[in-house]
Amino acid sequence: MPRTDIKTALTDLLLNEDITLTEAADRHFTPDYRQRTDGEWADRTRFLAHIAHLRTLVASAEIEVHEELHDGHKYADRHTCHITKKDGTTAAMEVYVFATMAPDGRFRRIEETTLLLKGTKADRTLGSAR
Repeated sequence: MPRTDIKTALTDLLLNEDITLTEAADRHFTPDYRQRTDGEWADRTRFLAHIAHLRTLVASAEIEVHEELHDGHKYADRHTCHITKKDGTTAAMEVYVFATMAPDGRFRRIEETTLLLKGTKADRTLGSAR
């Protein structure tokens, strides 16, 4: 299995209607996956609940990767998510990611910090909303 990356994983999770959320998660994240977003930890179940919620809000998105680094089992990137919600409003978040990859190329752990660039006060929690 080739090594995944944030853009590919987020595209499958949020935008690929040809696969289920479970299929997308299995493709890019290990069963023991954990994520910390802005200081709040989530196990894989909570993470997938977050993505399922985002799927109800997001109509389209563009993930713009600014920098990306793979070094053995370590991964880091800085990207911006440009989001158009189903209500027609837009938001943009810059995200800083530090991750650990499993030997099979999937994410095992991600720690990220988000910065709202455009949107409402409520959009500030898009990175962890459930």
